[in-house]
Amino acid sequence: MIAVMKKELKSYYNSTMGYIITVVFLGLTSWLFFKTFFLYGEATMRPYFNMLPVIFMLFMPAITMRQWAEERKLGTIEVLFTLPLKDLEILLGKYFASILFLVVILVLTLTIPISIALIGSPDPGEIISGYFGAILLGGAYLAIGLFASSLTSSQIVAFILGLLFSFVLFIVGESFVTVTLPPAIAPLVRYFGLGYHFDSIARGVIDLRDVLYYLTVIVTFLYLTYIVIKERR
Repeated sequence: MIAVMKKELKSYYNSTMGYIITVVFLGLTSWLFFKTFFLYGEATMRPYFNMLPVIFMLFMPAITMRQWAEERKLGTIEVLFTLPLKDLEILLGKYFASILFLVVILVLTLTIPISIALIGSPDPGEIISGYFGAILLGGAYLAIGLFASSLTSSQIVAFILGLLFSFVLFIVGESFVTVTLPPAIAPLVRYFGLGYHFDSIARGVIDLRDVLYYLTVIVTFLYLTYIVIKERR
């Protein structure tokens, strides 16, 4: 698993795609945050964390779109299956590589709370909680994207499928959707929303139910990916 993880992590930085994703993500999120930061008149990162569910929905499929699709397109997946590796080891190696890539990007965003701390007194608990939630949220999106990549040999199709699956799980928890539903089932539908569970974490409140939700999404989509690659074998 570690060998696969190292290989996949190196592949991000051996191509321009990894650098493009990193630079565009950092530039876009920083610009959107500081564009309105001084209008709030408050030293907080909450607006930054509030936009991550949508930003991640766009960027996470780009991180995972090549992991299985490119293997199938180039025919290297057949070579990969002949190596003395279990399917689960290959799957987890690819997944943890994408998680580490995300963590590197998030580490680079630490310049934002440092900048805020120079001009104000942000709540460190809120910042720590926000980054913890960002890893869980990103991990869920990455698991979804990995599943989408396993379904096709086209990176573009993998990106679109990952975006579509992520959008559906995000939109079901939004208030403008649940408000149209009967009161009896609205809370149940809202519970499946990826962004809904991130709201409290972005406010600095870590609820075990939110953590379990993201872990469930991650395990579910990794299991679905595992079934797909077993069938491919």
